[in-house]
Amino acid sequence: MYDVVALGELLIDFAPQSVNEAGYPVLSANPGGAPGNFLAALTRYGCRTAMIGKVGDDAFGRLLVNTLKDAGIETKGVVIDPDVFTTLAFVSLDESGNRDFSFARKPGADTCLRPEEIDESLLADARVFHFGTLSLTDEPAASATRRAIELAKAHGLLVSLDPNLRKPLWKREEDAKAAIEWSLRQADIVKISDEEIAWLWGVSPEEGAKKLLSEYGVSLVYATLGPKGCHAVTAARQVTVSSPSGIRVVDTTGAGDIFGGSAMSQFLQYQKAPAELTEAELTQIVRFACTAASLSTQKHGGITSVPDRQAVTERC
Repeated sequence: MYDVVALGELLIDFAPQSVNEAGYPVLSANPGGAPGNFLAALTRYGCRTAMIGKVGDDAFGRLLVNTLKDAGIETKGVVIDPDVFTTLAFVSLDESGNRDFSFARKPGADTCLRPEEIDESLLADARVFHFGTLSLTDEPAASATRRAIELAKAHGLLVSLDPNLRKPLWKREEDAKAAIEWSLRQADIVKISDEEIAWLWGVSPEEGAKKLLSEYGVSLVYATLGPKGCHAVTAARQVTVSSPSGIRVVDTTGAGDIFGGSAMSQFLQYQKAPAELTEAELTQIVRFACTAASLSTQKHGGITSVPDRQAVTERC
């Protein structure tokens, strides 16, 4: 059985490492894509995982599949398509390591996953299905995502969501908002940032988390607060946990995904419904995830920056 199956984008992140004499950035290629980063954290912390997605039949696509395999992630659900190119993302970093993205995705392979290419056997043998909204920006991947959610629910899986808002990938902001609103209503567990909550509803993270419980039917919410930590709530508990101090940030790419995967790895070990978690258990989940995400920012990239368990537990 798989602990978590995720669907979504696999891509190459090009991050700046230096500037040449003409003023152009010298870029380093790193494996990325939010669902892959999410699964890499889960696998690093002892969970069995599988990926559903699409890459091009090109050097980067094959490299991504091999990277997932090396990380211990099952790849039989990843389609290699000779007719499209693997998606590329170009990352710009400010002095604090915060990132901005430009995408080569017109179309990218990840947007071309078709409903009939979903491997239902993966979802029939799993505990959790995870997705993000970037797979809803374009057809046929949007239909494939909706099909995967239908199958996950039919097989009784918990559904996990990270909205992962990337405004440049949507034709209109109202389309993004509609897709995120729809996605939130499908999910049992949501990891959402304070910025996304403010953009959606203009409220505080605490108010947004309560809204997700009361109006959207979500059972467990992680409202992340950037470098400040996370506010987490269930129907019975709420905790706020700070991130560790003294972290020298190099690159925040993938930190939110690693938070989500790390939190899921800890949640699954309790083998409880979200509402059954004690305050101590919820605090432990969030502290571990905040620490793992913070430590990941000391390296470039997403999949390759997940810290080992010992490094995380020593800082928790």
